[in-house]
Amino acid sequence: MSSFDRSTLSRRQFMKLGAGAAVAAASGGLSSLAFGAQPVTLACSFRSLTSPYYVAFNKGAQNFAKNAGLSYVPLTTEGSSEKGIADVRALLQKTGGNLVLNVDPNDSADARVIVEACAKAGAFVTTIWNKPKDLHPWDYNPNYVAHLSFDGVANGEATATELFKSMGGKGGVVALGGIFSNVPAIERKAGLMAALKKFPGIELLDFQVADWDSQKAFPIMQAWLTRFNSKIKGVWAANDDMALGAIEALRGEGLAGQLPVSGMDGDQQGLAALKAGEMNSTVYFDPYWLGGIGLSMGLEAKQQKLQVASLSKDKREMFCKPTLVTKANVQQVMALQAAPTADWNNLYARVAGPVVYR
Repeated sequence: MSSFDRSTLSRRQFMKLGAGAAVAAASGGLSSLAFGAQPVTLACSFRSLTSPYYVAFNKGAQNFAKNAGLSYVPLTTEGSSEKGIADVRALLQKTGGNLVLNVDPNDSADARVIVEACAKAGAFVTTIWNKPKDLHPWDYNPNYVAHLSFDGVANGEATATELFKSMGGKGGVVALGGIFSNVPAIERKAGLMAALKKFPGIELLDFQVADWDSQKAFPIMQAWLTRFNSKIKGVWAANDDMALGAIEALRGEGLAGQLPVSGMDGDQQGLAALKAGEMNSTVYFDPYWLGGIGLSMGLEAKQQKLQVASLSKDKREMFCKPTLVTKANVQQVMALQAAPTADWNNLYARVAGPVVYR
């Protein structure tokens, strides 16, 4: 002790001091850190760090954690729902539930298991992209903070429309889809089908799922080139990674840049391919922002700065604002991507409106 020695206190006086300190701590008068409680841990769970999209997502999370002065743990599912769920459960146990989690579930059904585990442990969770339609944040107040996504139908239709226009509104197209049961994959395919109805001169030659993966898209595209040959006049892909796999197959036949290819996500390699004329369009979702803003919402809810239970539903399940990228604005978007910035305190700056269920 600084001004007096503990030995000068009687045992009774010391016990009184200890009891008073405990009461003060319980009422917020003393920091819980004085009693050995650990600070909150921040974490993101997402598919893989081999994808440029998730590399940017992770960097956004790291930046937010640095600004918040808290430790951060990245968890990767590597395409395995079992691994994703097990890793979250292990971290919940390790942190005693003193956790804020931002999760892009490997599969839609995984979201329910993860949300329930977080709510039971007292952790705070935000979901990105994937969740079942009947799972809502307000069903798990206050622990399930929010769900953030983008309108996959509108974006799938937008890239398909750009592709079909570049084809002159006629000819055969092949299409690559994401994981069959992923909400974004389902919605983006629905957008493609909506665009096809508006362009009767376009024929869908084949649609195959490549699980968001360029390595799976590559042999599919090779097989299509053998099967359909010159009938293929364009390629639609539900994300940039699969579009790049298709472009590699086209390059092997000397066709890269000759056939228009559309993608989605606006990752670094996709934008570079668009600038080089090998892609026709993509959609930029700013994964850097998504990685950090989900953590920011969760931390504010945990700290009771954000009273989530009193928020309207349109501030709990939200579509965010994307950017359709073409040759006309690719340079501008590349500049934003090269030096990403985000105001982590402005939680709703990029919200477009409530999630629409179709």
